[in-house]
Amino acid sequence: MNDTVRFSTNTAPAGYGASAWNNAISETYFPLGLQFRDEQRFQGHLSKTVVGSIDLSRLTSHPVHYERRKRHIRGAEQEDYLITIPRSTPVQFRQMGKEVRCEPGGFLIERGDEPYRFFYERPNDLFVVKVAKRDMMDRLRQPDRHCAHVFDATSGPGALFVSLVEQSQKHAPSSGKGTGRVLERHLMDLLALTIEQSEQGSEDTRGSSVRAAHMVRIREYVAQNLKNPGLSPDSIAAACGISKRYLHDLFKDVNGTVSQHVRDERLNAAREQLAAMPDIAIAEIAYRFGFSDQAQFSRLFRLRFGVTPTGFRADQARN
Repeated sequence: MNDTVRFSTNTAPAGYGASAWNNAISETYFPLGLQFRDEQRFQGHLSKTVVGSIDLSRLTSHPVHYERRKRHIRGAEQEDYLITIPRSTPVQFRQMGKEVRCEPGGFLIERGDEPYRFFYERPNDLFVVKVAKRDMMDRLRQPDRHCAHVFDATSGPGALFVSLVEQSQKHAPSSGKGTGRVLERHLMDLLALTIEQSEQGSEDTRGSSVRAAHMVRIREYVAQNLKNPGLSPDSIAAACGISKRYLHDLFKDVNGTVSQHVRDERLNAAREQLAAMPDIAIAEIAYRFGFSDQAQFSRLFRLRFGVTPTGFRADQARN
Protein backbone atom coordinates (compact mmCIF):
# COMPACT_ATOMS: atom_id res chain seq x y z
CA MET A 1 0.00 0.00 0.00
CA ASN A 2 1.06 3.61 -0.54
CA ASP A 3 1.80 5.43 2.70
CA THR A 4 -0.26 8.53 3.53
CA VAL A 5 1.03 11.21 5.91
CA ARG A 6 -1.54 13.45 7.59
CA PHE A 7 -1.01 16.61 9.60
CA SER A 8 -3.35 19.08 11.29
CA THR A 9 -2.62 22.16 13.35
CA ASN A 10 -5.38 20.91 15.67
CA THR A 11 -2.81 18.50 17.11
CA ALA A 12 -0.30 21.29 17.90
CA PRO A 13 -0.17 22.97 21.33
CA ALA A 14 -2.17 26.19 21.63
CA GLY A 15 -0.36 29.06 19.91
CA TYR A 16 2.07 26.79 18.06
CA GLY A 17 -0.08 25.93 15.02
CA ALA A 18 1.81 28.29 12.69
CA SER A 19 5.20 26.93 13.75
CA ALA A 20 4.01 23.34 13.31
CA TRP A 21 2.63 24.24 9.86
CA ASN A 22 6.01 25.67 8.85
CA ASN A 23 7.70 22.39 9.79
CA ALA A 24 5.07 20.27 8.02
CA ILE A 25 5.42 22.30 4.80
CA SER A 26 9.23 21.99 4.85
CA GLU A 27 9.06 18.23 5.36
CA THR A 28 6.44 17.72 2.64
CA TYR A 29 8.00 19.94 -0.07
CA PHE A 30 11.26 21.71 0.86
CA PRO A 31 12.33 24.55 3.20
CA LEU A 32 10.33 27.76 2.77
CA GLY A 33 9.85 31.01 4.67
CA LEU A 34 6.24 31.51 5.83
CA GLN A 35 4.33 34.61 6.84
CA PHE A 36 0.91 34.35 8.49
CA ARG A 37 -1.88 36.89 8.70
CA ASP A 38 -2.76 35.69 12.20
CA GLU A 39 -0.26 33.27 13.73
CA GLN A 40 -2.28 32.70 16.89
CA ARG A 41 -5.47 31.65 15.08
CA PHE A 42 -3.91 29.95 12.08
CA GLN A 43 -5.33 26.57 11.09
CA GLY A 44 -4.23 24.15 8.39
CA HIS A 45 -4.61 20.52 7.37
CA LEU A 46 -2.29 18.56 5.05
CA SER A 47 -2.18 15.04 3.68
CA LYS A 48 0.46 13.48 1.41
CA THR A 49 0.37 10.29 -0.63
CA VAL A 50 3.19 8.71 -2.66
CA VAL A 51 2.17 7.52 -6.13
CA GLY A 52 5.09 5.83 -7.86
CA SER A 53 7.88 8.40 -7.61
CA ILE A 54 5.44 11.34 -7.40
CA ASP A 55 4.20 12.97 -4.18
CA LEU A 56 0.54 14.04 -4.22
CA SER A 57 -0.64 16.31 -1.42
CA ARG A 58 -3.69 18.28 -0.44
CA LEU A 59 -3.64 21.22 1.92
CA THR A 60 -6.36 23.45 3.30
CA SER A 61 -5.39 26.48 5.35
CA HIS A 62 -5.94 30.06 6.36
CA PRO A 63 -4.05 32.69 4.27
CA VAL A 64 -0.26 32.23 4.06
CA HIS A 65 2.67 33.81 2.18
CA TYR A 66 5.33 31.24 1.16
CA GLU A 67 8.79 32.31 0.02
CA ARG A 68 11.62 30.18 -1.32
CA ARG A 69 14.85 32.09 -0.70
CA LYS A 70 18.41 31.50 -1.88
CA ARG A 71 19.45 30.29 1.57
CA HIS A 72 16.77 27.58 1.37
CA ILE A 73 18.22 26.31 -1.91
CA ARG A 74 21.89 26.05 -0.92
CA GLY A 75 22.85 22.43 -0.37
CA ALA A 76 19.58 21.02 -1.71
CA GLU A 77 20.13 17.35 -2.59
CA GLN A 78 17.40 17.08 -5.23
CA GLU A 79 15.77 19.47 -7.67
CA ASP A 80 11.99 19.25 -7.81
CA TYR A 81 9.03 20.92 -9.46
CA LEU A 82 5.69 21.61 -7.82
CA ILE A 83 2.43 21.68 -9.78
CA THR A 84 -0.12 23.64 -7.74
CA ILE A 85 -3.88 23.31 -8.30
CA PRO A 86 -6.03 25.82 -6.36
CA ARG A 87 -9.58 24.60 -5.76
CA SER A 88 -11.37 27.37 -3.84
CA THR A 89 -9.58 30.75 -4.12
CA PRO A 90 -6.87 32.29 -6.38
CA VAL A 91 -3.13 32.09 -5.70
CA GLN A 92 -0.45 34.62 -6.66
CA PHE A 93 2.95 33.40 -7.81
CA ARG A 94 6.18 35.17 -8.79
CA GLN A 95 9.36 33.52 -10.08
CA MET A 96 12.18 34.44 -12.50
CA GLY A 97 10.72 37.87 -13.18
CA LYS A 98 7.24 36.59 -14.03
CA GLU A 99 4.14 37.08 -11.88
CA VAL A 100 0.85 35.27 -12.43
CA ARG A 101 -2.52 34.86 -10.75
CA CYS A 102 -3.94 31.34 -10.92
CA GLU A 103 -7.68 31.00 -10.41
CA PRO A 104 -9.49 27.77 -9.54
CA GLY A 105 -9.83 25.93 -12.84
CA GLY A 106 -6.15 26.30 -13.65
CA PHE A 107 -2.78 25.10 -12.39
CA LEU A 108 0.77 26.40 -12.41
CA ILE A 109 4.29 24.97 -12.25
CA GLU A 110 6.93 26.11 -9.73
CA ARG A 111 10.65 25.45 -9.97
CA GLY A 112 12.03 24.36 -6.61
CA ASP A 113 15.67 25.34 -7.21
CA GLU A 114 14.91 29.01 -7.94
CA PRO A 115 13.63 31.65 -5.47
CA TYR A 116 9.91 32.40 -5.62
CA ARG A 117 6.96 33.94 -3.76
CA PHE A 118 3.58 32.25 -3.50
CA PHE A 119 0.54 33.38 -1.51
CA TYR A 120 -3.24 33.38 -1.14
CA GLU A 121 -5.19 36.08 0.65
CA ARG A 122 -8.22 33.97 1.56
CA PRO A 123 -8.58 30.47 3.01
CA ASN A 124 -7.71 27.96 0.32
CA ASP A 125 -7.87 24.30 -0.65
CA LEU A 126 -5.05 23.15 -2.95
CA PHE A 127 -3.68 20.00 -4.51
CA VAL A 128 0.08 19.92 -5.08
CA VAL A 129 2.07 17.47 -7.21
CA LYS A 130 5.80 17.16 -6.47
CA VAL A 131 7.88 15.79 -9.37
CA ALA A 132 11.65 15.27 -9.55
CA LYS A 133 13.41 17.36 -12.20
CA ARG A 134 14.71 14.20 -13.89
CA ASP A 135 11.16 12.91 -14.41
CA MET A 136 9.99 16.27 -15.78
CA MET A 137 12.86 16.35 -18.26
CA ASP A 138 11.98 12.84 -19.42
CA ARG A 139 8.65 14.24 -20.66
CA LEU A 140 9.22 17.90 -21.48
CA ARG A 141 11.80 19.86 -23.42
CA GLN A 142 13.21 22.65 -21.23
CA PRO A 143 10.58 22.39 -18.46
CA ASP A 144 11.82 25.62 -16.85
CA ARG A 145 10.16 27.66 -19.58
CA HIS A 146 6.76 26.46 -18.38
CA CYS A 147 7.22 27.82 -14.84
CA ALA A 148 5.07 30.78 -13.74
CA HIS A 149 2.55 30.00 -16.45
CA VAL A 150 -1.13 29.21 -15.83
CA PHE A 151 -2.53 26.15 -17.61
CA ASP A 152 -6.22 25.58 -18.28
CA ALA A 153 -7.74 22.74 -16.26
CA THR A 154 -11.40 23.25 -17.21
CA SER A 155 -11.38 21.06 -20.32
CA GLY A 156 -9.32 18.65 -22.39
CA PRO A 157 -6.20 16.95 -21.01
CA GLY A 158 -5.81 19.64 -18.31
CA ALA A 159 -9.18 18.70 -16.81
CA LEU A 160 -8.28 15.00 -17.02
CA PHE A 161 -4.93 15.67 -15.32
CA VAL A 162 -6.51 17.54 -12.40
CA SER A 163 -9.27 14.94 -12.04
CA LEU A 164 -6.70 12.12 -11.93
CA VAL A 165 -4.63 14.04 -9.34
CA GLU A 166 -7.68 14.41 -7.10
CA GLN A 167 -8.78 10.79 -7.49
CA SER A 168 -5.26 9.43 -7.07
CA GLN A 169 -4.68 11.45 -3.90
CA LYS A 170 -7.96 10.12 -2.54
CA HIS A 171 -7.75 6.46 -3.55
CA ALA A 172 -4.03 5.64 -3.99
CA PRO A 173 -3.52 4.78 -0.28
CA SER A 174 -5.68 1.68 -0.79
CA SER A 175 -3.95 0.71 -4.06
CA GLY A 176 -0.93 -1.50 -4.59
CA LYS A 177 2.48 -0.23 -5.63
CA GLY A 178 1.99 -1.57 -9.13
CA THR A 179 -1.11 0.59 -9.47
CA GLY A 180 0.90 3.56 -8.23
CA ARG A 181 3.41 3.15 -11.07
CA VAL A 182 0.59 3.06 -13.62
CA LEU A 183 -1.02 6.18 -12.13
CA GLU A 184 2.34 7.95 -12.17
CA ARG A 185 2.76 7.23 -15.88
CA HIS A 186 -0.75 8.43 -16.73
CA LEU A 187 -0.32 11.60 -14.66
CA MET A 188 2.92 12.50 -16.43
CA ASP A 189 1.41 11.72 -19.85
CA LEU A 190 -1.56 14.01 -19.19
CA LEU A 191 0.65 16.77 -17.80
CA ALA A 192 2.91 16.64 -20.87
CA LEU A 193 -0.09 16.61 -23.23
CA THR A 194 -1.67 19.60 -21.44
CA ILE A 195 1.52 21.61 -21.80
CA GLU A 196 2.03 20.56 -25.42
CA GLN A 197 -1.49 21.63 -26.33
CA SER A 198 -1.15 24.88 -24.39
CA GLU A 199 1.85 25.79 -26.53
CA GLN A 200 -0.34 25.61 -29.61
CA GLY A 201 -1.83 29.00 -28.76
CA SER A 202 1.53 30.76 -28.98
CA GLU A 203 3.16 28.73 -31.75
CA ASP A 204 1.99 27.34 -35.09
CA THR A 205 -1.37 25.99 -33.88
CA ARG A 206 -2.04 23.53 -36.63
CA GLY A 207 1.48 22.13 -36.76
CA SER A 208 1.74 21.83 -32.97
CA SER A 209 -1.62 20.07 -32.78
CA VAL A 210 -0.57 17.51 -35.37
CA ARG A 211 2.75 16.90 -33.61
CA ALA A 212 1.03 16.52 -30.24
CA ALA A 213 -1.44 14.02 -31.72
CA HIS A 214 1.42 12.01 -33.25
CA MET A 215 3.22 11.91 -29.89
CA VAL A 216 0.11 10.59 -28.14
CA ARG A 217 -0.25 7.87 -30.77
CA ILE A 218 3.46 6.98 -30.54
CA ARG A 219 3.42 6.74 -26.75
CA GLU A 220 0.32 4.56 -26.81
CA TYR A 221 1.87 2.22 -29.38
CA VAL A 222 5.12 1.95 -27.44
CA ALA A 223 3.26 1.26 -24.16
CA GLN A 224 1.28 -1.52 -25.83
CA ASN A 225 4.35 -3.17 -27.39
CA LEU A 226 7.01 -3.03 -24.69
CA LYS A 227 7.34 -6.83 -24.71
CA ASN A 228 7.66 -6.96 -28.49
CA PRO A 229 11.32 -7.70 -29.32
CA GLY A 230 10.80 -6.06 -32.71
CA LEU A 231 9.90 -2.68 -31.21
CA SER A 232 12.17 -0.18 -32.96
CA PRO A 233 12.08 3.25 -34.62
CA ASP A 234 11.28 1.53 -37.93
CA SER A 235 8.32 -0.42 -36.53
CA ILE A 236 7.00 2.57 -34.56
CA ALA A 237 7.14 4.86 -37.59
CA ALA A 238 5.41 2.28 -39.78
CA ALA A 239 2.65 1.60 -37.21
CA CYS A 240 1.99 5.33 -36.72
CA GLY A 241 2.02 6.17 -40.42
CA ILE A 242 4.97 8.59 -40.35
CA SER A 243 8.52 8.57 -41.67
CA LYS A 244 11.39 7.55 -39.42
CA ARG A 245 12.98 10.96 -39.96
CA TYR A 246 9.81 12.72 -38.75
CA LEU A 247 9.63 10.34 -35.77
CA HIS A 248 13.13 11.33 -34.69
CA ASP A 249 12.28 15.00 -35.19
CA LEU A 250 9.23 14.68 -32.91
CA PHE A 251 11.38 13.43 -30.06
CA LYS A 252 13.64 16.47 -30.29
CA ASP A 253 10.65 18.37 -28.85
CA VAL A 254 10.80 16.34 -25.63
CA ASN A 255 14.56 16.49 -25.15
CA GLY A 256 15.18 12.85 -26.01
CA THR A 257 15.36 10.12 -28.64
CA VAL A 258 13.02 7.34 -29.75
CA SER A 259 15.33 4.62 -28.49
CA GLN A 260 15.77 6.36 -25.15
CA HIS A 261 11.99 6.61 -24.75
CA VAL A 262 11.54 2.90 -25.51
CA ARG A 263 14.32 1.95 -23.10
CA ASP A 264 12.97 4.19 -20.32
CA GLU A 265 9.42 2.88 -20.73
CA ARG A 266 10.69 -0.71 -20.62
CA LEU A 267 12.64 0.06 -17.46
CA ASN A 268 9.53 1.68 -15.92
CA ALA A 269 7.44 -1.38 -16.79
CA ALA A 270 10.12 -3.74 -15.46
CA ARG A 271 10.20 -1.80 -12.18
CA GLU A 272 6.42 -2.14 -11.89
CA GLN A 273 6.66 -5.91 -12.32
CA LEU A 274 9.59 -6.20 -9.90
CA ALA A 275 7.33 -4.60 -7.28
CA ALA A 276 4.15 -6.47 -8.21
CA MET A 277 5.71 -9.93 -8.78
CA PRO A 278 8.32 -10.56 -6.07
CA ASP A 279 8.47 -14.30 -6.84
CA ILE A 280 9.47 -13.88 -10.48
CA ALA A 281 13.23 -13.93 -11.16
CA ILE A 282 14.81 -10.61 -12.05
CA ALA A 283 16.39 -12.15 -15.15
CA GLU A 284 12.97 -13.31 -16.40
CA ILE A 285 11.42 -9.87 -15.98
CA ALA A 286 14.41 -8.28 -17.72
CA TYR A 287 14.03 -10.72 -20.62
CA ARG A 288 10.30 -9.98 -20.93
CA PHE A 289 11.11 -6.37 -21.71
CA GLY A 290 13.90 -6.95 -24.20
CA PHE A 291 16.93 -7.00 -21.87
CA SER A 292 18.71 -10.25 -22.70
CA ASP A 293 21.81 -9.25 -20.73
CA GLN A 294 20.99 -9.05 -17.01
CA ALA A 295 24.20 -7.14 -16.25
CA GLN A 296 23.22 -4.48 -18.78
CA PHE A 297 19.68 -4.39 -17.37
CA SER A 298 21.03 -3.89 -13.85
CA ARG A 299 23.35 -1.11 -15.02
CA LEU A 300 20.60 0.74 -16.92
CA PHE A 301 18.13 0.25 -14.05
CA ARG A 302 20.58 1.78 -11.60
CA LEU A 303 21.32 4.72 -13.91
CA ARG A 304 17.61 5.50 -14.16
CA PHE A 305 16.42 4.83 -10.61
CA GLY A 306 19.54 5.14 -8.48
CA VAL A 307 19.32 1.57 -7.19
CA THR A 308 19.92 -1.92 -8.62
CA PRO A 309 16.97 -4.25 -9.34
CA THR A 310 18.04 -6.38 -6.38
CA GLY A 311 18.26 -3.34 -4.13
CA PHE A 312 14.88 -2.08 -5.35
CA ARG A 313 13.26 -5.43 -4.49
CA ALA A 314 14.88 -5.41 -1.07
CA ASP A 315 13.49 -1.91 -0.42
CA GLN A 316 10.03 -3.05 -1.51
CA ALA A 317 10.20 -6.02 0.86
CA ARG A 318 11.21 -3.81 3.79
CA ASN A 319 8.37 -1.39 3.09
